[in-house]
Amino acid sequence: MSEILRRTSMCGDLRISDVNKEVTLNGWVAKQRNLGSLIFIDLRDKTGICQVVFDDNTPKELFELAAKLRTEYTVGIKGVVRERSSKNTDIPTGEVEIVANKLVLYSEAETPPIYIKDDDNVDEMLRLKYRYLDLRKTKMQRNLTFRHKVTTLTRNYFDSCGFTEVETPILISSTPEGARDYLVPSRVHKGEFYALPQSPQLFKQLLMIGGTDRYMQIAKCFRDEDLRADRQPEFTQIDLEMSFVNQDMVIEILEGYLKKLFNDLMGIQIQTPIMRMTWDEAMERYGSDKPDLRFGFELKKLNDTVKNCNFKVFTDCLANKGDVRGICVTGGSDFFSRKDIDKLTEMTRDYGAKGLVWIRFNADGVTSSVNKFFTQEELCEIGKVFDAKTGDIVFIVSDKAKVTYDSLGFLRRECAKRMGLLNDKEYKLLWVVDFPMFEESEEDGSLKAMHHPFTCPKLDQLNLLDVDPLLVRADAYDIVLNGVELGGGSVRIHDKNIQAKMFEILGLTKEQCEERFGFLIEALKYGTPPHAGLALGLDRLVMLLLGEPTIKEVIAFPKNQNAECLVSCAPSVVETVQLDELGIKVK
Repeated sequence: MSEILRRTSMCGDLRISDVNKEVTLNGWVAKQRNLGSLIFIDLRDKTGICQVVFDDNTPKELFELAAKLRTEYTVGIKGVVRERSSKNTDIPTGEVEIVANKLVLYSEAETPPIYIKDDDNVDEMLRLKYRYLDLRKTKMQRNLTFRHKVTTLTRNYFDSCGFTEVETPILISSTPEGARDYLVPSRVHKGEFYALPQSPQLFKQLLMIGGTDRYMQIAKCFRDEDLRADRQPEFTQIDLEMSFVNQDMVIEILEGYLKKLFNDLMGIQIQTPIMRMTWDEAMERYGSDKPDLRFGFELKKLNDTVKNCNFKVFTDCLANKGDVRGICVTGGSDFFSRKDIDKLTEMTRDYGAKGLVWIRFNADGVTSSVNKFFTQEELCEIGKVFDAKTGDIVFIVSDKAKVTYDSLGFLRRECAKRMGLLNDKEYKLLWVVDFPMFEESEEDGSLKAMHHPFTCPKLDQLNLLDVDPLLVRADAYDIVLNGVELGGGSVRIHDKNIQAKMFEILGLTKEQCEERFGFLIEALKYGTPPHAGLALGLDRLVMLLLGEPTIKEVIAFPKNQNAECLVSCAPSVVETVQLDELGIKVK
């Protein structure tokens, strides 16, 4: 068993002010350079890298041991800090080095299957398979440390605001809605299953009924859905619920949290109150309920401008109660070639668009993909709607409202991305409020809750529930950062009669309500305080603050796109005896 050196400093913390200090470091050998009479090693721990020197004054036995060191050997070093003669401005410790007088080899290492450096270009699957090696990178340790600071600040802030952190159950009853549940078979109750929570929604409402008053939790949540850059099968929420509050009170608490978070951890002063925008305005201007405000390219409706044109695609669309909308990409005419436009057109098909009309505004005139259907004057009239200038390009989609919103909402962000307008160091926060209470299912036209069935409708619109539920707006609110939904919440229904009406509109029978939500319905009978809450995606929040492209970069052991853990090989086949105990047979 090797002697353990008691560490006095971290590798990345040493500076010129530490010269002449004797220090003890522990870490991994990032690099070894043997120049014959000089041996240099770069020693790395979670804080960074520091150079260690063995020279002519080093005892022979120590020098020989240093010569045997290889990449990723784990060692302890004792020595004196001195100023480097050849400084390295690329690292924070580049002004100093350690002259070693003691070296302990804790363990040797085989050649690692991936390079352990921040600027590597290794395949993601290899990174996830050897995640324990990938985590040695300074960047990954920085990300995990920053995430820790976020959670610590979160707990402290909400504690100071009178919140109680309460753990809610992980093994719960399945309430099918939204994404698929992850199911856990019961050994004791064969043929029956627990579900892993998609959120603690019902339990945090029960905590309000139970008198907890203000609840928070760093909550683990699970959803069996297709993955993407900001989505994992298991994720973490900053979960909140409050009694005797309205929407403004919830927003005030959350803005105080964001203000402290940005100030303390980012050194950025955000302005409060944060801008609010209704759902209707967000869709009409940006084609998205989570608009990115770092650039323009706002949507404009062209129905009145083109209603008498000779282009049948537009006029037929309007006759079928559709819409003609477009965006003006400032400075985009020279930026997007015909090949680029063909690619963009193909990409918008994923959002339902059947085609993409373009109009270029150049110094030598106006050209368009529909030149033969429009005069120059008519094209210029369209340009006036967007205040288009020389060098701009307009893209137009005609279809039902949802398709124009979705297609152009995607297109404005994709154009901004290609033009380099998405600055990760710029933070634009926005509240989107007054969401529709219901939306129609694309499969069968039935109504479903846009948020969840426990969201309270605007109380001054209750009469519309019997007239036209699609006109009703919800007391719901989302917080958006740079085009990403950080989280959302709502005022909850605390009146059992309104809750029953909600279930009725959603087409749930009394039996279905009792089976799925019976415990909540029962609890509402016994004096329920008005309450509201919100949940923030912790992974997304940390990802955006660090400027990372995916939440995998801020989760220690994430799943791949097939929801597999490549480290532990989950999911995996289990032994037959385990299935027999559960009463399960696998086809």
